[in-house]
Amino acid sequence: MPKVKTKSAAKKRFKVTATGKLKRRHAMRSHILEKKSSKRKRDFGREHDVAKSDVRSVKRLLGR
Repeated sequence: MPKVKTKSAAKKRFKVTATGKLKRRHAMRSHILEKKSSKRKRDFGREHDVAKSDVRSVKRLLGR
């Protein structure tokens, strides 16, 4: 059987923690930042868990 290839786009966007959880960056951090509050921008900077409904498909993209 051939090796399972990881999707490069997913590899760049998601991280798997030691316990197997998936982490992602938050959108809306790149531009039009003047009108966003400091608190909002700070929260965009933190990593968040991937939604339960998306975990299965993201794991498949990562070859897990």
